[in-house]
Amino acid sequence: MGLEAKNHEVCNNHRLMKLTLLALLPPSRATFLWRRLSKWPRFLLHSTSKCIMAAAGVPVVEGYHGEEQSDQLLKEHARRIGYPVMIKAVRGGGGKGMRIIRSEEEFQEQLESARREAKKSFNDDTVLIEKFVDTPRHIEVQVFGDHHGNAVYLFERDCSVQRRHQKIIEEAPAPDIKPEVRKKLGEAAVRAAKAVNYVGAGTVEFIMDSKHNFYFMEMNTRLQVEHPVTEMITGTDLVEWQLRIAAGEKIPLSQEEITLQGHAFEARIYAEDPNNNFMPLAGPLVHLSTPQADCSTRIETGVRQGDEVSVHYDPMIAKLVVWAADRQAALMKLRHSLHQYNIVGLHTNIDFLLSLCGHPEFEAGNVHTNFIPQHHRELLPSWKAAAKEWLCQAALGLILQEKATTDAFGLQTQDQFSPFSLCNGRRLNVEYIRNMTLRDGKNNVTIAVTYNHDGSYSMQIEDKTFHVHGKLSSEGGCTYLKCSVNGVASKAKLIILENTVYLFSLEGSIKFDIPVPKYLSSVSSEGPQGGAIAPMTGTIEKVFVKVGDKVKAGDSLMVMIAMKMEHTIKSPRDGTIKKVFYQEGSQANRHTPLVKFEEEETDKRETE
Repeated sequence: MGLEAKNHEVCNNHRLMKLTLLALLPPSRATFLWRRLSKWPRFLLHSTSKCIMAAAGVPVVEGYHGEEQSDQLLKEHARRIGYPVMIKAVRGGGGKGMRIIRSEEEFQEQLESARREAKKSFNDDTVLIEKFVDTPRHIEVQVFGDHHGNAVYLFERDCSVQRRHQKIIEEAPAPDIKPEVRKKLGEAAVRAAKAVNYVGAGTVEFIMDSKHNFYFMEMNTRLQVEHPVTEMITGTDLVEWQLRIAAGEKIPLSQEEITLQGHAFEARIYAEDPNNNFMPLAGPLVHLSTPQADCSTRIETGVRQGDEVSVHYDPMIAKLVVWAADRQAALMKLRHSLHQYNIVGLHTNIDFLLSLCGHPEFEAGNVHTNFIPQHHRELLPSWKAAAKEWLCQAALGLILQEKATTDAFGLQTQDQFSPFSLCNGRRLNVEYIRNMTLRDGKNNVTIAVTYNHDGSYSMQIEDKTFHVHGKLSSEGGCTYLKCSVNGVASKAKLIILENTVYLFSLEGSIKFDIPVPKYLSSVSSEGPQGGAIAPMTGTIEKVFVKVGDKVKAGDSLMVMIAMKMEHTIKSPRDGTIKKVFYQEGSQANRHTPLVKFEEEETDKRETE
């Protein structure tokens, strides 16, 4: 086989090439050829994919995929292509080693950052540069090929809504795609698969502009995280297809037999803090309850209540997949299921997902990869005080749980007259008023509770009075609060852990802290003051400063690697570095200070 013929057998990364060879050739021949091809420059292998796709009639984006990797040459190609451009790690995936550069001034810093992250994630810091299509849609097509030369597509998925270049909601089929465009997408994806004699499951990814022009981006040589939405709309089992094709069988269905039915969504549930730039988090799953799985609801997860989300892996907790007859019905089912997915113990993105799938533009299907930044204010609004009705429900939940505890104590002691088994607030000739305090964010709210003789409660918050009554019930191992506040009935899941009250209902979720006196608190609620703080537990990859350096607010201090991501720690203020607490390669725990400023000592003396 000559070099030119070999070029047409390889693809956009080593994995696809290896799979193609193993599928097409006897094992001994495939191993021999793989060893030969592995010695080629990796950019020859990668850039070949673009040539193959273009030759196969698949639209491609202009870019640079050459072997030369000098900073100056890459910068010149970026200037030639025209900003904005995208730097991508050759072996990339999941947004790792990917940076969008909008001007030449930021090119060098972003290039170095992409290389570091690529080296850490893939042990390869080689990159390519492509034209960045502004506000594009990310459309991908599921394809399958077999050993008999057949290839089919199973329609497209829209994966446009992303943060940090990582998908968080996927749907199939893509909204607002006309049948003729859908067919063109599928046929282009099949041409891409056939161009490399692809065997097995693969995903051909495209970017699409506002006029529905689409361009080949890459091919992923595996089943994607979001493959369940394709299974839902086609009624197939793609894992079974993988096994059958690997055994030498033909693709189970012809293209004409693959039909599209209904609409499906997948929401990725992550341990992260959306209000802190979606910072990944680690911690225990103290409470975990999910919606009921059925034929139209899938929950794919690897954790249970009591497990720990580790800093050593991706922070995804689960995939929630739903199907319905049309997009509007599927969207309603997704929101209903997210309300039933309740987690306590660490921050998650569930509330953000609810906000996202309830946004009018998302409901209308007007999605693109810049959706979250464009609608950031509506999706992540600034904090506001909780409705007083929520405070009443939380106070009632505490009172009823207290009553349940004392009732249980009375049964154990069998002393019906014990004063320790009574908490009904009953008084002779006097009305019992009890003050309760809950912390809403940083604000302490006092609730004056009057115990009424009929078992109800009058609660006064500031200048407003609420009439409240209700009861606790147990369903499926969870405690529910059924109550009425000023005649409005509600039902919420109630979880009281340590000094926090959690309420989950179809109207939303909220938590209130129970203030603890300082003499009972083992840890001060005030964190380290002044210097830069580690946003999460991770490894210090690079340190840019040393003792005596003068920095300005926004200057880069360190680079931290955690949960497969790179985080650049910026200086929160102007000042002179007095101490650097961590060296490259060391581990830093969340919320620990990374550097100390000389000005901190001055500030302290001035305060005193």
